[in-house]
Amino acid sequence: MIALRQVALQRGTQTLLNGADLTLHNGVKAGIIGANGAGKSSLFKLLLGELGPDQGDIEMSGGQRVAHMAQEVEALDRPIIEYVLDGDSALRQAQAELAAARQGGDAHREAELHGLIETLDGYSAESRAAQLLVGLGFVQANLSQPLSSFSGGWRMRVNLARTLFMPSDLLLLDEPTNHLDLDALLWLENWLTRYPGTLLLISHDRDFLDAVCDHIVHMHHQTLELYRGNYSRFERTRAEKLALQQAQAAKQQARREEIERFVARFKAKATKARQAQSRVKMLERMEEIAVAHVDSPFHFSLPAADKTSHPLLVLDEARLGYRGEAGETVQLDRVDITLLPGSRIGLLGPNGAGKSTLIKSLTGELALLAGKRVPGEHLAIGYFAQHQLEGLDVTATPFVHVQRLSPTASDQEIRNFLGGFGFKGDDAFATVENFSGGEKARLALSLVAWQKPNLLLLDEPTNHLDLEMREALTQALSAFEGTVILVSHDRHLLRATVDEFWRVADHRVEPFDGDLDDYRAWLKTRLEESRREERSEKSMGQSPSVDRKAMRQAAAQLREKLRPQKKARDQAEKAMETAQAALSKVEERLADAALYTDPARKAELTEALAEQAREKERVESAEQQWLAAEEALEAMEAEILESER
Repeated sequence: MIALRQVALQRGTQTLLNGADLTLHNGVKAGIIGANGAGKSSLFKLLLGELGPDQGDIEMSGGQRVAHMAQEVEALDRPIIEYVLDGDSALRQAQAELAAARQGGDAHREAELHGLIETLDGYSAESRAAQLLVGLGFVQANLSQPLSSFSGGWRMRVNLARTLFMPSDLLLLDEPTNHLDLDALLWLENWLTRYPGTLLLISHDRDFLDAVCDHIVHMHHQTLELYRGNYSRFERTRAEKLALQQAQAAKQQARREEIERFVARFKAKATKARQAQSRVKMLERMEEIAVAHVDSPFHFSLPAADKTSHPLLVLDEARLGYRGEAGETVQLDRVDITLLPGSRIGLLGPNGAGKSTLIKSLTGELALLAGKRVPGEHLAIGYFAQHQLEGLDVTATPFVHVQRLSPTASDQEIRNFLGGFGFKGDDAFATVENFSGGEKARLALSLVAWQKPNLLLLDEPTNHLDLEMREALTQALSAFEGTVILVSHDRHLLRATVDEFWRVADHRVEPFDGDLDDYRAWLKTRLEESRREERSEKSMGQSPSVDRKAMRQAAAQLREKLRPQKKARDQAEKAMETAQAALSKVEERLADAALYTDPARKAELTEALAEQAREKERVESAEQQWLAAEEALEAMEAEILESER
């Protein structure tokens, strides 16, 4: 258990927590949310003992093994798989002692250490470490390469794999999805849902929080407020709370009407069947959650250019890639694209398939290897990518950055514009050198918006942005009247802002007739086919008798693993039936009309309604557990069938 009692914490002149209380029980998966600068990372430092509270007490269950992802990774010459294995210090110590015992000829000690390593699951350690790295986007050929040979983003993936590999009862993850693409994010999501310990997760990805977390901790006004359920439920609950506060009523109603007008206007623009339905649902949902973000500091629009061209941009028989000393590296070939005004396109595809290469080629930043790029007469591109944050003038202020683009704009016009991106008052005149990653990203986005493009090319625009800024960007991008091409691992943003998807894979760019759920299924099928091919290639080098024997043994082991999975499925089914029966009973009581008309039974009605809410929550929780167990069982059964073929 983790308990904070009346905790106060101050960093410099800023008070982060004041009289904060929080209790988290073992096994919870809690998302930590709040604006940038609210103190989320400082909360982790409190739990790790790196900071002490200025007031109050922090209690944690004894004997907990804590794994925490470091934010900085040293560029070592150590192979990445060895770096991941180093995360299990107990295993590494046992291996070192075994080597010493062998060298000293101590057979008895060797036997003891072999037993210890088996207890530590050490003989499967290398395959477990490799699975983590491959799941996060590396290929087998990468695993022996030194950490220093990878870029900063890829080193953070290695660091994440090392953290997940550490034996732990409490896992602290601070923005683990920042350097991941959608494929790796989906893999991590599945891994964390199966993690058996307590998880505290700082993230600004609402879909990720929805899938992984069963509690939300909201850091707000120097307090810690705990909500049961995932992020979507937090939004609904908070919206209900805010709706009850009369002081906010007029502002909330105005915001709701604005969103309703927005939904009515843009719902009709969806054109592709499956993704259109997804987008319509997201637009309708924006009406429900608008109130939860009524106090957001970010409200801005993305105005489009007054003139446009038809078409805006054409790529004809294009070959995309890079030229170097070793020759050409082709990533995409035979690319034929015609971008029309008003198109809203999301790019999907495996890591390294060429999504960013396509974006750069569309901007003209990357020259084509072959083919033609034909821009329209009135083409005005707004381009955002993470490397542009490094191109900001660190000695200048947000105000100066905008003023350089439009020297004739009035001071008040610039200040009003920057205020929508969170640069209010003196913040508009602060130099960029002291900005966080989120502040730099907001500034870079503001510069794109100021220039009124008619084609927005956005490559992972939500990295470093907090939830409120992401929601403001979602609303602004949904209302943008120009053409949009978006690469993002933020599924909420994709669902709410694009009408169609293109799949970038196998050196081709093709329309993808489906939504994000269909894409997840496509990824799964692709992975299964890849594994079958690997098994087939391996079996080519084995004798048939040895291969059949090994497959029979593997199938037997898998069948043995099915037993606890079936038991978990059956227990979840029983719990679901019990919860449903309890819900039926309370709903029978609520069917009594006298319960609503008899003033003497008001307390009974209140209690029955509260009980109904609790039982509905139990049913929902049991259904989720049963579904997870059933899916895991089906996956294992499919693996058995495959191994027996």
